[in-house]
Amino acid sequence: MKKIVLFALGMAMSMTTFAQEESGVETTIAADVVSSYIWRGQDLGSTAFQPTLGVAYKGLSLTAWGSYGLVNPADTKEFDLTLAYTIGGLNIGITDYWFNAMPAGADPDGRYFKYDAHATNHVFEGNIGYDFGFASFNWFTNFAGNDYKEDGERAYSSYMEVVVPFKLSAIEWTATAGAVPYTSPQYGTNGFAVTNLALKATKDIKITDTFSVPIFAQVAANPCSQKAYLVFGFTLQP
Repeated sequence: MKKIVLFALGMAMSMTTFAQEESGVETTIAADVVSSYIWRGQDLGSTAFQPTLGVAYKGLSLTAWGSYGLVNPADTKEFDLTLAYTIGGLNIGITDYWFNAMPAGADPDGRYFKYDAHATNHVFEGNIGYDFGFASFNWFTNFAGNDYKEDGERAYSSYMEVVVPFKLSAIEWTATAGAVPYTSPQYGTNGFAVTNLALKATKDIKITDTFSVPIFAQVAANPCSQKAYLVFGFTLQP
């Protein structure tokens, strides 16, 4: 297992982010390594490697993101595709989430190209938000894929959050407050619930004159599930 972890880290260290070309197209390659995978107040696994590949042009972007457990082979593998557009402070987007394993009713074989309404491991989410500078607000809603109530009706699970960035002691901080507005099987709520309160600190560690590694630590709590987490990680991106 140690060899697998070292191999993954070595692959991440070899990644490169290409500078913006004269054509205006920007390509990004990066990866996070995190002590545990906490998403919107939910515990989705232990130590994970999370690569990113994206292209952007004049506010339009297409990004691929994944998560792969480094310690526990039972951790869910995830592959997401996001198409987004930003103009000024406004941002809109659509994300296709795919997991190799989902709750009962999905595809137990974890086939990526299976899109049957009640037998797929995909979840499709739309989002809209606005960045005011001092804070940003985003709303997310599932509109297709594996997101159903117990009676078989579509759940339209939704999540909203406010993120406030600030700087303290030469360290970049973000404070996040997120909530689920109504009953959702995806988030495990029976009505309105605060599911994510988080405080994250990030600082660049200089390795050479031209290369640094951002490290981060985050305290996150989910008042709805009464769970709390402490996460450490770093980002590999030239």
